[in-house]
Amino acid sequence: MKPRILVADNIAEEGVAVLRPEAEVEVKLKLKPAELIDIIGVYDALVVRSETKVTAQVIEAGKKLQVIGRAGIGVDNIDVEAATRRGIVVVNAPAGNSISTAEHTLALLLSLARHIPQACTRLRAGEWKREGFMGTEVRNKTLGIIGLGRVGSEVARMAKGLEMKLIVYDPFVSAEKASHMGVGLVSLEELLKRSDFITVHVPLNSATKGLIGKKELDLVKPTARFINAARGGVIDEEALYHAIEEGKVAGAAIDVFTKEPALDNILLKSDKIVVTPHLAASTAEAQTSVAVDVA
Repeated sequence: MKPRILVADNIAEEGVAVLRPEAEVEVKLKLKPAELIDIIGVYDALVVRSETKVTAQVIEAGKKLQVIGRAGIGVDNIDVEAATRRGIVVVNAPAGNSISTAEHTLALLLSLARHIPQACTRLRAGEWKREGFMGTEVRNKTLGIIGLGRVGSEVARMAKGLEMKLIVYDPFVSAEKASHMGVGLVSLEELLKRSDFITVHVPLNSATKGLIGKKELDLVKPTARFINAARGGVIDEEALYHAIEEGKVAGAAIDVFTKEPALDNILLKSDKIVVTPHLAASTAEAQTSVAVDVA
């Protein structure tokens, strides 16, 4: 008898096609938490993206579950500790969307440097005014990268093409690796003090939650700009908003939020902050890749 797999979030058909010869695959999208708990007991495996929250209650109800697959990098929407206690394997697709996320990071950086979204909005409103949109070149500017994993490494590689100076904070990276990649390895404090642009590429966990708060924001230059296409919660949203509004930070570009959908998030209230609705991995190529990888 073939195992039964529930696909609870929309993944590329190429990934589902890999699973079908090996299992009975059922695609059921936008399940409410109670609905998922009611049906999960008959499945051997569960595949999700970021929308479905795989809580301890879901895992407890999944009496037959052997594996939970996340079509993407972060597994913060899955209670990994609860899964571990049950002996359920949690797998992800860590490499599939690295390029797309790195490209989106650079798109946010350039949009931030040249005020592109704000200028677009102004022109569409019928105003041909260039005042207030004086930009800054990124060439020769210092880019501080927090986290030199797959995405951070891709950002570093791409930023070299923009002739940016690169410094990195990552306690798990050796000086040899940093030297091989042509980046300077520094402390978090030094990175914050020196950088013109600061981008975070770390998972959200107990060590990184609130990694950038008021104390850290007080260290940066008033011309510094932040980019976050990693996970909401790594940067304290309230602290970032107030630092920008008070002129202590020049601006930010944010793709991820502590609570999503982020329709009433404080960061949406500042016109100095570029915001996108968690789009970093939203390319056709990335979604095909993560779906196939997790399958």
